[in-house]
Amino acid sequence: MKRTNEDLRQHLLRIDGRGYKAYKEIKGVYSYPFFTFHVDHVQGDPYADPSKLRVLVPLTTAAFPADTYHNQSRREGLCSFLADQFSKAARSRSSRRGTGKSGFIQIDGPGQEILSRTSVLIFSNHVEARFKVGLPASGRRILGKEAAKMLCEGLPEIVTRSLLFKNCDESSLRSWVEVAEDADCLRDELTRRRLVAFVANGSVLPRYSGVNDRPLNQGVVVPFKSPASFEVEVTLPNRAAITGMGLPEGVTLVVGGGFHGKSTLLKALEVGIYNHKPGDGREMVVSLPSAVKIRSEDGRRVTGVDITPFINNLPFNQDTGFFSTENASGSTSQASNIIESIETGAKLLLIDEDTAATNFMIRDHRMQQLILKDKEPITPFIDRVRQIYNEHGVSTILVIGGCGDYFDVADTVISMEDYAPRDLTAEAKQIASRHRAERKEEGGKNFGQITHRIPLPGSINPRKGAKEVSIKTHDLRTVAFGAETIDLDAVDQLVDRSQTRAIADAILYARTKYMDGSRSLTEVLDLVLKDIEKKGLDILSPFTVGDYAEFRSIELAAAINRLRSLEVKHPRMPLDKIGPGS
Repeated sequence: MKRTNEDLRQHLLRIDGRGYKAYKEIKGVYSYPFFTFHVDHVQGDPYADPSKLRVLVPLTTAAFPADTYHNQSRREGLCSFLADQFSKAARSRSSRRGTGKSGFIQIDGPGQEILSRTSVLIFSNHVEARFKVGLPASGRRILGKEAAKMLCEGLPEIVTRSLLFKNCDESSLRSWVEVAEDADCLRDELTRRRLVAFVANGSVLPRYSGVNDRPLNQGVVVPFKSPASFEVEVTLPNRAAITGMGLPEGVTLVVGGGFHGKSTLLKALEVGIYNHKPGDGREMVVSLPSAVKIRSEDGRRVTGVDITPFINNLPFNQDTGFFSTENASGSTSQASNIIESIETGAKLLLIDEDTAATNFMIRDHRMQQLILKDKEPITPFIDRVRQIYNEHGVSTILVIGGCGDYFDVADTVISMEDYAPRDLTAEAKQIASRHRAERKEEGGKNFGQITHRIPLPGSINPRKGAKEVSIKTHDLRTVAFGAETIDLDAVDQLVDRSQTRAIADAILYARTKYMDGSRSLTEVLDLVLKDIEKKGLDILSPFTVGDYAEFRSIELAAAINRLRSLEVKHPRMPLDKIGPGS
C-alpha cells in the first residue's frame, strides 16, 4: 500500500530525537493530494551532500497549455522557467533549522542561459522536479518536527506556487517559452543566410562585472546598433521582424581602441551558442552552434595532435605530426586547441588577441629578416586563417588592435567605438592597398587535412585507490577523474557547473560504451550525443540525477583531451608506436 503525506508526517514525529541514520527509514514514495513525492537518497549526516528528492505532478493537474511545450525549444524554455520559479519558492521556505545543512532546500535553477537540465522535466504524463533538502538535525539528532514542517507543509506550498499553471504568471512563462523558440529559429537562419553570428539591434552586451553575468544596468549603457551595411532583417515565430548585425562567413576582424567594447562583443558571441532568459539583454544574440573560443593555454597536456599546419621542424626532431607534451607552450597549446576544435566539428573560431600567443598570431617583416623561416618552427595564424576557411569551411572572428597586417586576409572589418560598431572594411582594404605589407607569407599554399585520433579506453581510468569509480566536480572548471584532475580553466564556453558534472560522467559513459580502440574521438562523441538526444541526460548515471545540464561535444572533447593519462593513436598506426606524452 502506498504511503501518504500523513504517514510521512507521523514517521518523522516518531523518529524525532533519534540518531541521524534513522532518516534512512523515510526513503520511498509518498502520495500527496495532488502530487507524488519520492525520497530517492537520504544523506548520511547533516554535513553530507543533501538528500535527493523528487515530486511528480500529473500533467492534467499541472495544466500547462500544450503549446508551451510542443517542441524542444519551447519545452526547454518552460522547464527553465519552472526551475526558476521552484528555486525562488524554495528560497522563501529555506531557513537554518539546526546543524550543518539542516533546512536547506535547493533545485538546480538557471543562470542567464536557458539550458536543457535534469532538474525539471516534462514527460508524457507528468512534470517532474528534482531537488535537494538538508534534513534537519541538532548535532546528529533528528529534528523530526522541523522535518515534518519542511516536507509536509513547506514542500506542498513550493509545488503549488511553482508547478501549477494556475499559479504562474502566464505572461512571464510565455516570454521564456517564446524567447527560447525565437533564438533557436534565429540560429537556424544563420547557415541559410551564410552568416556566422547575429546581434539584434537594442541588445545590451555589457555585463555587471567579471563575476556577475547579469546585464549592466548602471552608468552609461549603449544598446547595440548595427552598421547599415551589415543590417539583416529576420522574421521569427513570436515577434515582429527584428533587425541586427549579421556577420558573414569568412574572416572578420573586430578592431578599435582599448575599452571600446571589442572583447564585450566577442564575449557575447562566445555565449551566443546558448539561448538566454528574458531580460538578459542578449536574447537575440546568436552564433553558430559549433563556435569555439580559442586561446593559448600554457602548461596543458597535449596528446597525439597533428599540429604540422602551424608548427614543424622543432629542435631535436620532435614529431609534430603526432605531437604530445606534458607542458605545452602558448603557441603549441593554441595550435592544438585549433586543430582539436576543427577535429570535433567547429565551424567558427573566436579569438581575442589579449588571450592569444603573440608569436603564434604574427611574424612581422623585421622578425622574418632577423630569424629566417628555416630557424622558425611556427607558421603564424595570419598565414593559415584563410586556408582554414577555404579548405575546411571554418570562419574566424578575431579581436585585434595591434596588427594591421591582418587587413590583407580579412573579408570584414568591424570597428567598435564607444560600444557602437562601424563598418571599416573599405577603409581597411584601402590602407592595405596603399601600404603593402612587407612580410612574406609562410607555410605553403595549403592547410592540409585534419587527422582524427582514436582514444585508447585503457588510458581513461576512473579508479582512485580502492574505489573503482571516483568522479567529482569541484567547481565549474575542475573535474577530479579517478586519481587525476582535469583543468578546464581555458574552456571559456562552459557556463554552468551542472554542465561540468554531466561532462565528467559522460567521459566514463563514452569510455565504457563506445571507446574500443578503433572508433575515432569524433565518432565516439557523436554516438554519446545521439544517445543523449534520444534518451536524455539521465543515461549518464545509473541514479536519478537532478543537476545535469546540456553540453556540446566540443566541451566533452576538451575535457577528454585534457586528461593527463590519455593515450591515442592515429588510424593505421601500430600499437607499439603509442606512448604517453613526452
